[in-house]
Amino acid sequence: MKYELCKSNPSFEEYKNLHQTTGWNVKGLYTYDQLYQAICNSWFSASIYDGITLVGYGRIISDGIYQTFICDVMVHPDYQRQGIGSQVMESLLAHCKQENIKWVQLFCAKGKQLFYQQFGFTERDLDAPGMMVFYD
Repeated sequence: MKYELCKSNPSFEEYKNLHQTTGWNVKGLYTYDQLYQAICNSWFSASIYDGITLVGYGRIISDGIYQTFICDVMVHPDYQRQGIGSQVMESLLAHCKQENIKWVQLFCAKGKQLFYQQFGFTERDLDAPGMMVFYD
C-alpha cells in the first residue's frame, strides 16, 4: 500500500490521536498543548498519512550544524511492520544528508535497536553511554 509523506507537522488533533496510541506520557508529565508546541519547534518533521489519517511521524531537533537528534518516531499500532517507520526514518536521514549533517543521534525505546541499526545507527560504547537528569 502507498502512503503519503508530508515534510511538515500534522495538525494538533492528528498528532494527539497518533501519540495516544504509543503509550508514551502515561504519567501525564506534559499536556498535549505542550507536546504539540514541542513538535512545532522541531528543525524538521516527517508525517505519513493513509488518506487523511496520520499513521506515522518523526522529527529532528537540531542546530543545523552538528547537534542533531531524531526523536518521537512513532507508527500507529495498526500500521506497524508495513514500512512506515522506515519511510519516516529515510525522510529524516535524507534531510540530514541534504543539510550536510555529519553526526545524528537518537534515543530509542527498549528493544528497538535492531530497527535503527538497519539505518546505520550503532549503540554508544558502554563507557560513554551519555547521561540524563529527570526533574519531577
